[in-house]
Amino acid sequence: MRAARSPSARSVVAAGEKARSTPCTADLRLRRVGTPFPRAATSNLMKMRAGPDGVHLFDRLTGWNILIDEARVPSAMWSSAPRQVSIALTNACDLRCSYCYAPKHPAALDTGRVVCWLQELDEHGCHGVGFGGGEPTLHRGLPELCRWASEHTGLALTFTTHAHHFTSRLAADLRGNVHFIRVSMDGVGATYESLRGRRFADFILRLSIVREVAPIGINFVVNARTVRDLDAAVEIAREVRASEFLLLPEQATAGAPGMDASTRELLAAWVETYRGGIPLSVSERGATGLPTCAPLPLETGLRAYAHIDASGLLKRSSFDGAGVPIGPEGFVSALRALEEIGGTS
Repeated sequence: MRAARSPSARSVVAAGEKARSTPCTADLRLRRVGTPFPRAATSNLMKMRAGPDGVHLFDRLTGWNILIDEARVPSAMWSSAPRQVSIALTNACDLRCSYCYAPKHPAALDTGRVVCWLQELDEHGCHGVGFGGGEPTLHRGLPELCRWASEHTGLALTFTTHAHHFTSRLAADLRGNVHFIRVSMDGVGATYESLRGRRFADFILRLSIVREVAPIGINFVVNARTVRDLDAAVEIAREVRASEFLLLPEQATAGAPGMDASTRELLAAWVETYRGGIPLSVSERGATGLPTCAPLPLETGLRAYAHIDASGLLKRSSFDGAGVPIGPEGFVSALRALEEIGGTS
């Protein structure tokens, strides 16, 4: 049996770091896979998921995962939904970052349609959904979706934001219905301002509002301009009590070439000597050359992750151009079609 806090990407193992185990209580109330959560009875339940690595228990309130890897579950009983699903609620964003990979054509998802997907994902063993975009706070249905999922499902709800639209009113609407918030901070001070076109002081002010809603993590795009700000960025993350620092090595887009070799070397050297108190993680696409730990090594591909874009296309990742439309038959039907197109994962 293994126990750990929940990363949403690969954990980075810093030099000298050892794996830690934590005792768990024996009287956990477990939920059978495929059994919907009753309304207003989700907070004290630990969700169970079966897969090739064993039986995976997850507590969305604490972020704790328990993997019973001694258990061998027949493949016919494996959970049919991916472990994590990201949903781009809208393509709208009022920033113009050159390295952004999000589609630029206007599109937004209907709130009722997303509710149907959330219910289906929960019933088929998904552990968590992350809303993104674009900028999800520009989607009017964000508070309603978070509230509905919190009350009617056992899904862990997260979203990624640039934070510049966070107000006290939005914070009040979200508080208690979101389990983790990722905040994008690419660079510090002048670097941030040149890349994002917003005052860094304003960002820090908004960050103080975000952290009062839910635990937060910092997303940090690493490129030639931001790599030397890593130490300062981690210090700010420590000051705002972030529980994770996610490294996002820049990927090639129409407006940016991606992270160059010298920057990759600088990043690898920084990780090697990192001794900070905040856990590091790294995107799956950017993990090459970094010392990572994959806690569920057999649960890969579409068993681990899928993405829904703002046009309702189901994709293997947010970087993919092609996908399968999610029709009236629902998410799982589209997932099976996507598996057939690209090979079963």
